[in-house]
Amino acid sequence: MDWIEAGTPLIKSEGMDAVRQLRAAFPDNVILADMKTIDTGAMEVEMAAKAGADIIIILGNADNSTIQDAIRAARKYGVKLMADILSTDDPAQRAVELADMGIDYINVHVGIDQQMVGEDPIRILKKLKLNIPIAVAGGLDAQSSARAVLSGASIVIVGGNIVRSSSVTASARAIRQSIDAPGITEEPERSIDEQTIILLKRVSTPNISDAMHRKGAMRKIRSICPGTKAVGRAITVQTFPGDWAKTVEAIDAAKKDDVIVIYNGSPHVAPWGELATLSCINNGVAGVVIDGAVRDVDDIRRLNFPVFATSITPNAGEPKGFGEINAEIQCGGQTVRPGDFIVGDDNGVVVIPKERGYEVARRAIEVEKNERRIRDEIKRGKTLSEVLYLQKWEKK
Repeated sequence: MDWIEAGTPLIKSEGMDAVRQLRAAFPDNVILADMKTIDTGAMEVEMAAKAGADIIIILGNADNSTIQDAIRAARKYGVKLMADILSTDDPAQRAVELADMGIDYINVHVGIDQQMVGEDPIRILKKLKLNIPIAVAGGLDAQSSARAVLSGASIVIVGGNIVRSSSVTASARAIRQSIDAPGITEEPERSIDEQTIILLKRVSTPNISDAMHRKGAMRKIRSICPGTKAVGRAITVQTFPGDWAKTVEAIDAAKKDDVIVIYNGSPHVAPWGELATLSCINNGVAGVVIDGAVRDVDDIRRLNFPVFATSITPNAGEPKGFGEINAEIQCGGQTVRPGDFIVGDDNGVVVIPKERGYEVARRAIEVEKNERRIRDEIKRGKTLSEVLYLQKWEKK
């Protein structure tokens, strides 16, 4: 790596000491301080410069007076300025204005929260035509770093896909190689829904619950077939206790990879069993979630199909046809609407509102990456408390 950046969360946590320590540890590298300055430009430039930063990042949507004073301070202290055009209304136009004012570098940056909803910095990068170096940042990995270089980036800034990896050295090396010899492997075009399902299959329900700030988990619903996992869109069924007419009809209404979600209302009489499960397998249904009972669990376990329920009973009801398919229901204490994303595993079942499916899936991936890094540090001999600095960060 050529440059080392003190990111904004690190600076907010540790202050200018973070920059000082990086300068002491890496005297021969270029040190960036991502101040995200929006006001008091000269003051923050002076702070970072005196702490040892070579390049200071300010926000491109700061007022022109702030940017101009920051430029004057940068010239005074012999450092360079990079303007981050994060969340500017017209990135291409603002980049030209910043370059004309005297900014040394433009940073095309999509923030972490924007990445979670599918924003891509390379789309913005392709619109820029400048005579100063352009950096790009925001969720980049080895593949997207290569795309960034081929799209005109002079500088590639990578954070999470290095520091959250199990091997920082190996990840940094792979990204460096992709930048030095960029090549792109064509990937098939996928819809947002398809991408969401692929991402959700990579994470656990605890990862998803953490990503949703401990929301979405259904109560008392457990896996009937340990080791199985269901991921898909909800097709909902509201029925009366034990009435299995609508639950079975939902199999025919379901699309491939849907998850049937049933409110049965009783733990003592089952609307579901082995024959319905076998029909699901034939139709490509991804799984079944029941707020209520299931029966024939020995046969269902032999089929190894993802079924989740609150209880097991031998009793079934009669197919009278009371209820409805694809109405909003309550299941396990959570509201479930047709099309919401459902994920079930050995930990339980979570529901993700359909409007936030992709975002939550991306956030859950970040949770999983962070846990992977923590796990590796524990394997090297640390405790969880040490890795997380729990005492330092307890709520005061």
